[in-house]
Amino acid sequence: MRHPETTTGKRLKDSIEIKIRFSEVDSVKMAWHGSYVKYMEDGRESFGRKYGLEYSRIFDNGYVAPIVDMHLQYKHTVTIDDEIIVETSYIPSSGAKLLFEYDIYRKSDNVHVLHATTIQLFMTKEGEFEISEPEFLAQWREKIKDLISE
Repeated sequence: MRHPETTTGKRLKDSIEIKIRFSEVDSVKMAWHGSYVKYMEDGRESFGRKYGLEYSRIFDNGYVAPIVDMHLQYKHTVTIDDEIIVETSYIPSSGAKLLFEYDIYRKSDNVHVLHATTIQLFMTKEGEFEISEPEFLAQWREKIKDLISE
């Protein structure tokens, strides 16, 4: 399932590799379903470092960006010592929100393990949701617009 705001234009995308650790699997040696949320977080952190949208930048501008919606579709399993590739894609949108799409693959055979989406809204440090696009986000979107246009 693709997010409804998905566009046909180019996407900003980042990929990272992660090796599945013992602490991330359950009693039947499959990666525990909750571990995938951490892998997605690792993907967002890497994306932010690559494209200048680090969590520290959001925080330094007076905001936090909690996830308010998350959808995960498990397609295959991985186990201890498997290596996965986490692809994180920014979905362009308007307003005070960030949309991301994730695809996780097992590195050894490129099997699609998971597809997911998240929505993050901006909130002031005082706990109020921002209803308009923060200025720093507008500047970031302006800076990356040539990277996502066809």
